[in-house]
Amino acid sequence: MSFNKSRGGAAVLGGGDELVLRGTISKKWTLLLCLASFCIGLIFTNRMWTMPEPKEIIRRSALEVNKMNLLSGDCAPKSHIMQVMEQKDIIGEVPRTQDAIQALDKTISNLEMELASAKASQEESELNGAPLSESTGKRRYFMVIGINTAFSSRKRRDSLRATWMPQGEKRRKLEEEKGIIIRFVIGHSATSGGILDRAIDAEDRKHGDFMRLDHVEGYLELAAKTKSFFVTALSMWDAEYYIKVDDDVHVNIATLGNILAKHRSKPRAYIGCMKSGPVLAQKGVRYHEPEYWKFGEWGNKYFRHATGQLYAISKDLASYISINQHVLHKYANEDVSLGAWFIGLDVEHVDDRRLCCGTQPDCEWKAQGGNVCAASFDWSCSGICKSADRMKEVHQRCGENDSAIWSAKF
Repeated sequence: MSFNKSRGGAAVLGGGDELVLRGTISKKWTLLLCLASFCIGLIFTNRMWTMPEPKEIIRRSALEVNKMNLLSGDCAPKSHIMQVMEQKDIIGEVPRTQDAIQALDKTISNLEMELASAKASQEESELNGAPLSESTGKRRYFMVIGINTAFSSRKRRDSLRATWMPQGEKRRKLEEEKGIIIRFVIGHSATSGGILDRAIDAEDRKHGDFMRLDHVEGYLELAAKTKSFFVTALSMWDAEYYIKVDDDVHVNIATLGNILAKHRSKPRAYIGCMKSGPVLAQKGVRYHEPEYWKFGEWGNKYFRHATGQLYAISKDLASYISINQHVLHKYANEDVSLGAWFIGLDVEHVDDRRLCCGTQPDCEWKAQGGNVCAASFDWSCSGICKSADRMKEVHQRCGENDSAIWSAKF
């Protein structure tokens, strides 16, 4: 029994060790099997998971894009509409942008013109000895009226002094209170300092109403004289307007001032009676134009320009003439030359027929109707016929009241 028990016990004990051994072996094999499975899995994965070919990627991308397009088909029209609307907004902004650029260009142009004007005035004043207070703009005048005259026109000048042109204390008062300068404009003779020049010097000492130009007088040099007047007047007086008028024209100063005052908002104003006469190509006729071929075919007309008896220009245009005086071309006719200098600029052409009325009864009827003329002359004579004798009569019938200039507010 004991033997059996001991065998049985041994058997039991032996069976327990066997089970323990079996359990131990089972765990080791399990770990080995796991490691083996992991390695086999890696080998299998590396073999099976290969990178697709580039062509296959492109093909898949194309398919995916098509799918996206199909899925977003409802949104595509909206995107197109938004693009169209954006394009319309951009197109709509173009005119506004162009307007803004043009406005900026004009502003810059105005500033440049004012700067050049101030510089030109200072340079000219230094050369001509103009008073410092005038050249620096401390006193701003309203208008400078230059009466174009000649050595042989003493009687015409006296007729103006006796009618519409104030003298002595009245002229000084006109300058101080109204800012209006009036001067006879004349150059010098071919023989400077000769008898003709001395006669003008004596007349100027008596009346003190001349503006002397560095210019040789001559009928064929009227365009050059006009240019010299604007350059010299600009250097001597800082004014809003510069007016040229012939010495055989009757002028109502207050009416002229009221006309000009209405155009103060126009920086480049060219004011007068605008016309467009024929270009005269035939030699020997009055107002013959040697350079007629520049104006096109035979029989053509000039561009619009102010008639030469009286016209006014703003300070900016006078500055333009002063700055470019050496390159401005002169045609045979003075009024055509002035019009040519402005034809390519951004200039406001103002046509006012009150600046070219006829003498009585035309100006008389208009004055009686309350529409007083600013300037009167006879077209047949390009001025008042026999003006030295008739100026006083024209003034009595067509002139404004003596108090008009003093009550006027410019």
